[in-house]
Amino acid sequence: MTATTDRWADRVAAAAGVATIAGMIATPLLPQRGAGRRMLSSVVVGGMFAVSTANSVKRWGAARAGGAATATAVTTGAVERVGTTTGLPFGQYGYTEALRPQIAHVPVIVPLAWFGMGLPSREAAHAALGQHSTPVRRIALGSVAMTAWDLFLDPQMVGEGYWSWVKRGVYRGIPLSNYAGWLLTGFGIMTLFEIALPPERRDPDARLVGQYGYMSVMQTLGFAKYFRDPLVAAVGGLGMIPIAVAAGRNLVGERISR
Repeated sequence: MTATTDRWADRVAAAAGVATIAGMIATPLLPQRGAGRRMLSSVVVGGMFAVSTANSVKRWGAARAGGAATATAVTTGAVERVGTTTGLPFGQYGYTEALRPQIAHVPVIVPLAWFGMGLPSREAAHAALGQHSTPVRRIALGSVAMTAWDLFLDPQMVGEGYWSWVKRGVYRGIPLSNYAGWLLTGFGIMTLFEIALPPERRDPDARLVGQYGYMSVMQTLGFAKYFRDPLVAAVGGLGMIPIAVAAGRNLVGERISR
């Protein structure tokens, strides 16, 4: 990692982070299912992907980070295509034409989201586990952390009309099979990260852990106050915030003990 690459990674992460935050703040101020929210969904997901990629470049280098991001996008794009065709592993669902561009009827931003929150989920799991962190435990908790984010994501995106389910489920119209599919897919992604981007140093990446913590708080507040959906705020918050708090506590504790 050269100093120039390091500086560029910091600049990209900062700019993308500002864009992501601005997009999230602006989204509830615009009409539901409108063109403005569709545009901002791409801004937010693209920003998350750029932040995660830039931070991973700084930690693991451009070649490894780029390879992991590409592998994640290709793999999850294929999983989404299989999912919309066969109903496995998420259940019977399909994307509408709202999100563009699409490849094989899967919006391009969807595979980007898997990496954009997948790596922060792994690092948050690594931090939350502390001294008990092992590859198997990181894969398991990382999958749970990633799936917890979808407790926010799916209700919001279904409400916007970006995708729909053949049969309405018990959680804001979303079937529980969706979350089983997320756990399974998350398990595969976390395994990929352990191979491509292993935590070579003991310390988790504080920037990626912070990214997970920020999303947990912002989405809980967003659903509670602006989207006016206390159920999703409570369920999603209970899924993400305990992991984020444990991760933050362990990071701070380790630094104080040095």
